Amino acid sequence: MAKSERQPTINDVARVAGVSKKTVSRVINRSPLLKADTREKVEAAIRELAYVPNPQARALALRRNFLIGLLHDNPNAQTVLNVQEGVLDAIRDTDFALVVRPVDRHSPRMLDDIRDFLEKQRLFGVLILPPVSENDALAALCRELGCGYVRMGSAQLDQGENLVMSNDRDAVGRAVDYLVEQGHQRIGLICGPDGFRSALERREGFKAAMKRHGLDVPAEMIAEGSYTFESGIAAAERLLAASPRPTAIFASNDEMAAGALHVARREGMAVPDDLSLVGFDDSPIAAHIWPPMTTVRWPIRAMAKAAAMKLIDPLEAGAQPSQFLSDLVERSSVARIEGA
Repeated sequence: MAKSERQPTINDVARVAGVSKKTVSRVINRSPLLKADTREKVEAAIRELAYVPNPQARALALRRNFLIGLLHDNPNAQTVLNVQEGVLDAIRDTDFALVVRPVDRHSPRMLDDIRDFLEKQRLFGVLILPPVSENDALAALCRELGCGYVRMGSAQLDQGENLVMSNDRDAVGRAVDYLVEQGHQRIGLICGPDGFRSALERREGFKAAMKRHGLDVPAEMIAEGSYTFESGIAAAERLLAASPRPTAIFASNDEMAAGALHVARREGMAVPDDLSLVGFDDSPIAAHIWPPMTTVRWPIRAMAKAAAMKLIDPLEAGAQPSQFLSDLVERSSVARIEGA
């Protein structure tokens, strides 16, 4: 095309394809929510006009960069990695990029720091991980700045277009049901840290299921961890020092369950013959340790992908699921009690 000729614009593509400019934008951003024939018409118009999207020009027009931010204050590196992979699944083959921003939820300047970050980066939207996602003032800040946001959590934190959540309480209840079906009645709990809604949901799910089966949960059968391997070791040491000791332990994530397995082995206990273990997450560590860990599969990657899709295409956010169901993955770390 000669330099004097006008470069085709997104409006030209929309006119030739007979669709709206928003539809063209969705095709360019690889939105999965379009009919195949619509996508083909737009792609044909793009080829006919030799149209080349200009991310910088689009960013200037929108007053936003094509950046998805990820805000987190999470001690579990695997969780953050899984979320990143889910976001990358959503933005692959688009103009969007991912920016990861750790924050300190205990800092009195957290909201000021995030405000500064959002204003400088001009993000298209942010995905907020728990426990930071549980801060209503942060959601209000995003609305004030006109920055799209989606909160990830273990309970109903927001409206559907601004939320992806899992059913942690029910999922843990099913894990307890499974242990009871195998004859276990004295079951220990390694719970997550205070300040995490996921820790609360999993703890309450555990207690409710035990109560439903008519089983007590004495204080010595609950130990708090911090979602790390080392805290799982310390918590398991406390639980296994009780007399009588538990025949099974449910840990609120796989890292802590792996710590409990370490303690059991160190004390000469066989898993699952002397102690059954169940974790939560279905992270790689659960399948890689020996014996492979029975665990609750937390669909964190799929949740992150849906959250990113809501940010990329807010008008179609309602087409993305807001609730994801966890399921129990039975492996070799649970044994049936003889005679049960």
